[in-house]
Amino acid sequence: MSGQRTFRVVEVTESVAGAACGRLFAALGHDVLLCEPPTGTPLRAREFTFAALGAGKRSAVLRTEQLAARETSPLAAADVLITDLTPAAAAAEGLDLDRLRQRFPRLVIVSLTAFGLTGEYAESAGDSLLAEAYGGLATMIGEPDRRPLALGGEQSAHSAAFVGLYGAMLALRGRDRTGRGDLVEVALSDVAAYMDWKSDVLHHLGGSVPKRAGSSQGGWRVVRAKDGWVGVIFHAHQWPAVVEVFGDPRLSAPGLDDPEQRARRSGEWWSVIAEAAASRAAVDLYTEAQRLGLPFGHAADAEDLLADEQLRARGFVLPPGDRRRDAPVVGLPWTVPGGSQASVPAPRLGEHDGSLITPPRLAATRTPLVTAAAPPLDGLVVLDFGTITAGAATSRLLADYGATVIKIESHGRPDPFRAWVMPGSADQAAGARPLVSPMFASNNAGKRGLSLDLKTEHGRATAYELIRRADVLVENFRVGVTARMGIDYATVHRLNPSLVYLSLSSQGVFGPEASYGSFGSTLDLLSGLAAVTGYPGERPMWSGGDVNYPDQVVSFVGAALVADAVTRGRRGIHLDVSQREAVAWTLADQLGEYVWTGRLPVPDGNRRPGATPHDTYPTAEPDGWLAIACTGAGHRRALAEVISALSGNEPEEWWLEHQDTVDATIAEWTARRPRDRAVAELRRAGVPAVPVNTAADRARDPRYGERRAALRAPEWLKGFPMILHGHTPPDPAPAPALGENAGHLDAAALDALLGGPLRPASTR
Repeated sequence: MSGQRTFRVVEVTESVAGAACGRLFAALGHDVLLCEPPTGTPLRAREFTFAALGAGKRSAVLRTEQLAARETSPLAAADVLITDLTPAAAAAEGLDLDRLRQRFPRLVIVSLTAFGLTGEYAESAGDSLLAEAYGGLATMIGEPDRRPLALGGEQSAHSAAFVGLYGAMLALRGRDRTGRGDLVEVALSDVAAYMDWKSDVLHHLGGSVPKRAGSSQGGWRVVRAKDGWVGVIFHAHQWPAVVEVFGDPRLSAPGLDDPEQRARRSGEWWSVIAEAAASRAAVDLYTEAQRLGLPFGHAADAEDLLADEQLRARGFVLPPGDRRRDAPVVGLPWTVPGGSQASVPAPRLGEHDGSLITPPRLAATRTPLVTAAAPPLDGLVVLDFGTITAGAATSRLLADYGATVIKIESHGRPDPFRAWVMPGSADQAAGARPLVSPMFASNNAGKRGLSLDLKTEHGRATAYELIRRADVLVENFRVGVTARMGIDYATVHRLNPSLVYLSLSSQGVFGPEASYGSFGSTLDLLSGLAAVTGYPGERPMWSGGDVNYPDQVVSFVGAALVADAVTRGRRGIHLDVSQREAVAWTLADQLGEYVWTGRLPVPDGNRRPGATPHDTYPTAEPDGWLAIACTGAGHRRALAEVISALSGNEPEEWWLEHQDTVDATIAEWTARRPRDRAVAELRRAGVPAVPVNTAADRARDPRYGERRAALRAPEWLKGFPMILHGHTPPDPAPAPALGENAGHLDAAALDALLGGPLRPASTR
């Protein structure tokens, strides 16, 4: 599109989080220069990870003093710097962030570290396991009474990458107003804690400490099929469809049609389902269940994903003839009209040494439209047709940073989250519903509310007037619903050709499975995440209804894409985001490895390539755990100094060959010690170790309040996933009540709802 802006990005990173953030910028068409030492970034040693995350970038070998120099540094011409250096490491490299901000005042710096830039863990390196353990997310993943798990792949790293992209776009938009850059601080552990917000709500309400629910028990379960695994996911009122899909008369036994009796007799009918599923093909069960409106999912592995008709139809899985070993084998989890999913290679080391960033392009100075104190998205009007989490959480993120967000519902069809119970809970199994769910506020605080019946002439006329005056529309309905409501992209685009339209559907708005329904647990399975999460040799593990990881990460995706579009002037586009693909994209390196080596990724607990020991270990408290992630010989020597039964002189191959023995030795040592004392002893010796925190730990730790990952306003509320050093968002206003504004609004009432008469969209 003509007139849209691109930004110059310099990347100085070694981690998956930093590389993934740079990859997102490159995928969106920005100019990304990867600055590497003469030996290359450490990720080059992980061939398929670098192919997936280095794609579309340029590479230059630069000394750190070249980066720090005021006149000749690529930073002098850059808009954004992405770095994952801890404060001490940055200072040692001559890249102290405060000094860089003074030297390059227009530069936006995105810092992606495991634990942030302040606090006792600030100088600690860490990966997704340590971040998810310290953030508390790992407490929720796995089977009850067994070790906590990190999600498969590097999920906190990828989620943080999307948060970093969002923060950068906010800072760039703010720079347009003030002329100054900003520091965007993203801690992977904060992002993990933010995504586990439901646990905080439950702990705040009842004092209990939410724990792992697993995938082998509860109201929803993963059961073995003839050739794989299937997630049996349904609401109480869908029981007749469950009976039909399995076709076993024992499921029609007297009393099982009553939710309360069914809850008491769960062992009886779950054994019948397990027996019936064992004789059916997983994909056949999934397809038949979806035909009946049941949001089942099958546990797709790498082989399934690469052959999947839906993913191929959307161009997410690239055709075999378009694949190359030094490039991703999958495309992007979003599409725009006229977009391309062509394979783009990662650069060779120093490939672009002779074409560094040129002097800055000087644009005409913009007249500030708002005061310097205005939030980054001030003046942006967002129509929120989102429900539950994916859409609603996206628009909450936009509201947090200044957008005027109008949540549109009707009395006949309110957001289901207003009366929601936790999936898999006793209330869910019994068919009970609360009057007002405590979950609703966290995804809808800071918004204005409007009740409209789009089936009426007045309701639709009001919606259309709002559309004409808005900048963004967010929806996550099942495909086909917006057309029936009269708010599909084609209709909206005719009414307002400049509006950015964001669809966050289960599998995208087109393709043979586009109309299928899902919950987060469905997408855990369909995306391939469950197939690489879990205990070795056992059933796939989902994030579960208490977390619904796909819903959490896609809200970061949606907010980042909207911010990119409005900051660059990409008006009038339809951003079609597939939640399934958004999660599958985080596994791009594993998919590439399967294509080129034939090695099928499988669950391996907390073990990861290039790191050992790398796991969670029990401590003396009941269900107390800590996490250790050793990524080098120095870490292992330090560990052996603390645990004398280990030898720090053995080569890495020995540690890899004896992982079971090593883990048992560590577990024996940790089990005799209180968690925090054991962590302190390990850290003093230089071992990367953190406690596996819980919602109760987060409630006691002032860190989360200070960093505002959680709020009390005055009740507990989901906070913010990052820190913008140049802008502190206020605590959001309470979520709107249903019917807060209702019916047909005249011009004055619309102005009041929108916060006053609006400037033309082109000036916002």
